[in-house]
Amino acid sequence: MPTTASSALREHDGIALAALVRAGELHPAELVEAVIERIDALNPSLGCVVAPMYDEARRVAGEPLPAGPLAGVPFLLKDLLGAYAGAPLRSGCRFYRDHVPSAHSELVQRYRAAGLIVVAKTATPELGITPYTEPLLHGPARNPWDLSRTPGGSSGGSAAAVAARIVPLASGGDGGGSIRIPAACCGVFGLKPTRGRTPNGPERGDLWQGAAVQHALTRSVRDSAALLDLSAGPDPGAPSYPPPPARPFLDEVSAHPGRLRIAYTTRPLLGGTVDPECVAAVEDAVGLLRELGHELVEASPEVDGPAFSRAFFTLLCGETAAEVAAGERLLGRKASARDFEVPTWALALLGRNLSAGAFVGAQRTLQAVSRGVAPFFAAHDLLLTPTLSRPPVLLGALQSRGAEALLMKTLGRLNAGSLIQRLLDLTPAVERVYEFIPFTPVFNTTGQPAMSVPLYWTPSGLPVGVQLVGRFADEATLFRLAGQLERARPWAGRVPPLVA
Repeated sequence: MPTTASSALREHDGIALAALVRAGELHPAELVEAVIERIDALNPSLGCVVAPMYDEARRVAGEPLPAGPLAGVPFLLKDLLGAYAGAPLRSGCRFYRDHVPSAHSELVQRYRAAGLIVVAKTATPELGITPYTEPLLHGPARNPWDLSRTPGGSSGGSAAAVAARIVPLASGGDGGGSIRIPAACCGVFGLKPTRGRTPNGPERGDLWQGAAVQHALTRSVRDSAALLDLSAGPDPGAPSYPPPPARPFLDEVSAHPGRLRIAYTTRPLLGGTVDPECVAAVEDAVGLLRELGHELVEASPEVDGPAFSRAFFTLLCGETAAEVAAGERLLGRKASARDFEVPTWALALLGRNLSAGAFVGAQRTLQAVSRGVAPFFAAHDLLLTPTLSRPPVLLGALQSRGAEALLMKTLGRLNAGSLIQRLLDLTPAVERVYEFIPFTPVFNTTGQPAMSVPLYWTPSGLPVGVQLVGRFADEATLFRLAGQLERARPWAGRVPPLVA
């Protein structure tokens, strides 16, 4: 029986789809139409796609294909940083509602050169700031495993689309966990590469002072590895680039990892408590890893959680203020509170009131934490933690509400940055966010590669990811272990109820 494009999307990862295209069993145009059908059918429930690019995708699908492991595969592009000439780039923000870049970003150029076909753009929170995806501009993205819950953020739209079998892979970015968080919430694979591994040009240098890096959410480990092979490498003017891999990342996925010394902990690095289901996910992974022959030891690096949290929040305030100022220059108009969501505008006001000394001081604190973490990985090959402290939370659970939201709105309208600094320094809203993501941000500032692996589901059917962190520039070990875990405990057959 001939393979249909629709069934192929449900059953195969990107590498397998590309193989069907090369064999002549499917044409890229058929796959594009199947993706469009799936978006039209599922997106009204999920809200994961915010900018269709159907005509462009159909045009590209008719062009000759390059050689490559993902050529001819439909792809979704996160609507943040991913500049695609002629397509809107709104960053989940009303201020950028009418912004259309005239040129591709370097990473998009590499995706196109690899033969990936961008069909649409995916939802992101405003400016990619939050670990949930509920922008006022488009409305919330929803988790395909339970539509009342978050798909995570900031790459929530991409993760939801991959989990819902709309596409096998979609782009993401990670500044505090924004690939790993939605991967954990949606039951897909998400790897944050080493700092600087993928390009941010032609205009950007380091993102969030080096904390943020771009890559993807994927159904399979090998798709993530193949995409990183196709996209990694410095572009002209890159501030830095980590040591190159010894061989293609795709080769690592099928290689045996050897016997690894893996530390594990369920103690949150940034304080707070951990849900028993997230503890159970780590305990389950520990058992599986021991069965596979690895050495597991209970240990974790020491991190001054309060100092780190305050410094990282300071970094976020400064970056938000700089982003608003850059948007004003780009669009040629002054921004106001009406252009942004209340928490974003509050962050920008805080950033405007930061002194240069305070910002640099925060950077030094984050660098000191990184220096303190590094020796731990001299004695351990990897660190295993929960990805999050909770299974995916209900929509709206992490947002400001009541008097807290009213206070931010009032002070924002008054442009009272100094008052906001006194009254909102690590507000309950910020504390709620850190409570949800106590394991991921530290490894953005250290620059280490880290991944969320979907090995565990709760009895009620919600995915719970576990995080594995590698040494700086050592994605190879992560891919080797991820490949071994995927073979031992395959997750590709798990399909959300919405799709089934």
